[in-house]
Amino acid sequence: MKTTYRPYQNEVDFWKMRAFLRKVFVLNDYRERAWHVARLEYARWHTCLNCHNVTLHDVAHLWEADGELIAIAMPDGGPDEVHFMIHPAFETRELEEEMLLLAEEKLSVPESDDKRSLIVWAMHDDALRRKLLMDHGYERKGWVEHQHRRDLTLPISEVHITAGFTIRALGDGLELLERCYASGLGFHQGDIKIAVENRDDPSWYRNIQTAPLYRRDLDLVAIAPDGAVASFCTIWFDDVTRSAYFEPVATVPAHQRKGLSRALLTEGLMRLQRTGALWAFVGGFEPGPNALYESSVGPEYGQYQSWYKEW
Repeated sequence: MKTTYRPYQNEVDFWKMRAFLRKVFVLNDYRERAWHVARLEYARWHTCLNCHNVTLHDVAHLWEADGELIAIAMPDGGPDEVHFMIHPAFETRELEEEMLLLAEEKLSVPESDDKRSLIVWAMHDDALRRKLLMDHGYERKGWVEHQHRRDLTLPISEVHITAGFTIRALGDGLELLERCYASGLGFHQGDIKIAVENRDDPSWYRNIQTAPLYRRDLDLVAIAPDGAVASFCTIWFDDVTRSAYFEPVATVPAHQRKGLSRALLTEGLMRLQRTGALWAFVGGFEPGPNALYESSVGPEYGQYQSWYKEW
C-alpha cells in the first residue's frame, strides 16, 4: 500500500494523531512502542510550547495510507531529537528509512564546524530500528528511559503519608502559584530564581491545564504543615484505552526522603483503580526516580534508548 508524507497542517490533524495513538497503543498490547496519547498532549502544551516555543506546525510530520494516518515523527519538545510512532502493520525498513531521512533534514540542529546532529529514540528490543540506525551511523549513547507500567487489576498496598502532610487535588488561585513555585524547586535543584519566575507568570501551567486529558482531580499535591506544596504529580487518564500516564512527578528538596512521592503515586494508582483504569505508566531517566517507580508502580519496565549521530 502506497504511503504519502505531509507536514502537520491544522487542528484536525491533532485529533487524528490522538485517535491514531489510541489505536496503536491497543494494537501494541498496551506497551509504549509508540507514545501514550497523554505524551502527545504533554509535549504539545508543555515541552513544545512552554519549553521550546514551538508548535506542532513546526515539528510534527505525518504519513498516511489511503487517507488514514499510519505514522508520526516529532520531537518531545524542539528540534534535535525525534520519536517515531508507527502503526505495527506498517513497520517496514522502507518507511522507517524515509522517516529517518526526513528527520535528519527537518529536525537536526547545527553544531560547531558546520556539522549537524540528531537524537533518535528506539525501544531496546526493536531490532528493525536498531539495525537501521546502526546502518546510518548512529551510536547508542545518552539517555535511557525506563518505561514502568502497572496492571491496575492487581491490588495496591496503601502507603501512609508522613504525619502533618496531606494529599489532595490541586486548588486554584494562590495554591496554583505555589504549585508553579514547587515545580521550579523540584526540577531545578532548589533554584529559587527559577521557582520565582515560574510563580510570577503561571501562564505556562495554564497552558498545561488546557490539554483535553487534564483533570484537576488527578493533579495531586502533598501539602506540608506550613501550607506549602511539598510534592506533586499529575496523572493523565485516557478513558478510551482505560490507561493513564504520570507526568510530572517531583518533590521539592526540603521535603525529600519523607516518602511523599511514593505516597502520591500510591494515591494516584488508587484513584485510577476507582475510575476503571486498567494500566498505569510512568517514565524515569535516573536511578533515584527509577527506584521509586519500581517500588511504587512495579518492577515491569521497557527501555527506550537514545541514539546519536553527528555529520
